[in-house]
Amino acid sequence: MGMEPDLLEARLAGRLAQLRLERGWSLEELAQRAGVSRSTLSRLERGEISPTAALLGRLCAAHGRPMSRLLAEVEPEPPQLVPAGRQPVWRDRETGFTRRSVSPPHPGLRGEVIEGVLEPGADIAYDRPPVDGLEHHLWLLDGALELTVGDARHALRPGDCLRYRLWGASRFVNPGPAAARYAILIVLP
Repeated sequence: MGMEPDLLEARLAGRLAQLRLERGWSLEELAQRAGVSRSTLSRLERGEISPTAALLGRLCAAHGRPMSRLLAEVEPEPPQLVPAGRQPVWRDRETGFTRRSVSPPHPGLRGEVIEGVLEPGADIAYDRPPVDGLEHHLWLLDGALELTVGDARHALRPGDCLRYRLWGASRFVNPGPAAARYAILIVLP
């Protein structure tokens, strides 16, 4: 059954506040480091707003951890078998992005698997990776995806696999007409 979305978001808000405090950063300092307004951070930590994918991406980059690891930190320790119903699912309704943690991060493992679904017309840009040199193997299962890694733009069709190390910006665009569904294998450097 996975965690209730409201409970997951409340735990996520608490974990984000905890990470900031562990570093001894004021809201002002984190706002500058992440390029996010202080008021947005304050409302996010109080659980008044839900984070978008881009906002979570900026915060994860400021804290130097992959988004999946942050999401795993608010979930209980994953067992070896991760039944479909217990895979954490996170939706960013604003950008039309759904992210399923098929194989959540585990302290003893270097890899993880996520499934992404982008609605037609969705366009998500990330300024930088949470961890430099993160290895990605993206396998497009359905639909079409335009993926820009650094300065290189790739048009993927079903069955295509793009392998890359992430050092800079990336952008995911679904040109449509259908939803794009893909699997990403992520390996920590």
